[in-house]
Amino acid sequence: MELEFDKVGNRKERLEFIHYYAEWVKSVPNEVWSRQQAELIDSFMSNAKNFKLMPEKYLEMVNQTKPKERR
Repeated sequence: MELEFDKVGNRKERLEFIHYYAEWVKSVPNEVWSRQQAELIDSFMSNAKNFKLMPEKYLEMVNQTKPKERR
């Protein structure tokens, strides 16, 4: 069973979030949002160390999602 994906709804939701977040960034002091960004990036880096996926397997997955070239 394949899940249906709503491209238009997904794009609209992402754009709404971007606009919301941009307004939030403009409305708070730099120290607040930059501290939150630093925490987010630090958590990504920390979590990446625990990710049990070999680089070769990752590249294989990425290549499978690319559209096939027409010949």
